[in-house]
Amino acid sequence: MSHVHTAHPGATGHDELVPSRYALKVGDIDVTVISDGVLPITTTTLAANVEQAELNAWLKDMYLPQEVCNWPLNVAVLRSGDRTIIVDSGLGTEFPGFPRAGRLATRLDAAGIDPASVTDVVLTHLHMDHIGGLLVEGLRGSLRKDVRVHVAAAEAEFWGEPDFTKTVMPGPVPDVLRQTASRFLDVYRGQLRTFEKEYEVAPGVVMERTGGHTPGHSIIRLESGGDRLMFAGDAVFQTGFDKPDWHNGFDHDPEESIRVRTRLLTELSETGGQLLASHLPFPSVCHVGADGNTFRVVPAVWDY
Repeated sequence: MSHVHTAHPGATGHDELVPSRYALKVGDIDVTVISDGVLPITTTTLAANVEQAELNAWLKDMYLPQEVCNWPLNVAVLRSGDRTIIVDSGLGTEFPGFPRAGRLATRLDAAGIDPASVTDVVLTHLHMDHIGGLLVEGLRGSLRKDVRVHVAAAEAEFWGEPDFTKTVMPGPVPDVLRQTASRFLDVYRGQLRTFEKEYEVAPGVVMERTGGHTPGHSIIRLESGGDRLMFAGDAVFQTGFDKPDWHNGFDHDPEESIRVRTRLLTELSETGGQLLASHLPFPSVCHVGADGNTFRVVPAVWDY
């Protein structure tokens, strides 16, 4: 798998001390990973089904804070044939409790990606940190009127009357999730392109509904020229490699999430395909190795 810089040559370029985009190729498909920023999340959300002492020991081993940690938030832009595809859209700007996220519009500009060139938006699911960017007026107004928004039919249906009974979220979050998804569906319903189990968005770009995290949660599989990459959305968190049976507080079906996560990580360890995920440390490009009944992450070496 080769790595290239795919930003538009005419990009103005917003210099940042910390990089916010990373480009690679999957065969003939150009991929740009863009950081939407970070979310401060209570660490108990990472492991809703374990004792505090066990979680604290893991956090210490990972050199992470004990109470609140920064949760990375990654978006991807794909170019396949004549299609330009945004995978998820970050948080947006309407959530003052998360001031360090919602950077997508600025960082698309820095990467030389014109929102008017986007033909398709692919959504892994409808949590606010994946759809909020599409509700930002500046970005929303810059998108083509005929942009296609792809999401699993089960996901759109779920948010008509969402069930949070198996989640363990901070108090105000469920209401905000519900309100944001409702507004999103009101705004974009006419542009939604739903599918049941699998859908090819562009050559070598396939959405697959996995369920688990949400009923319609989907991954995106890229395959071209013998290269493979999986954008796993929220199927895999930082804990998911060596603690795949830990429940994430945002999982709507924790037990199904474990089955999905284990299946996907096993597949990646066997095929050698690369992994991207929404909340792995930027740019999250990595391989997965099997380690008995758990897994190990092998970060990609950056290619400049």
